[in-house]
Amino acid sequence: MKRNVGGMDRRLRILGGIALLAYALRATGFKRVAALLAGADLLFTAAIQRCPMNILFGINTCRTGNRTEPGW
Repeated sequence: MKRNVGGMDRRLRILGGIALLAYALRATGFKRVAALLAGADLLFTAAIQRCPMNILFGINTCRTGNRTEPGW
């Protein structure tokens, strides 16, 4: 699968993921679970630079979208 997450999109996913995980530390019940899942998903998609929703909507924010291997 080609990379489709890069640049500012990736940075915002990292910041959003960290913020949601921090919120999950203080939340309880369903809000905690939802924040944990959403934060983990944002961090995971930022780390692997691939997002299934971006593929579905035809979005590619990665400058090197034609490369299939991460960074090396």
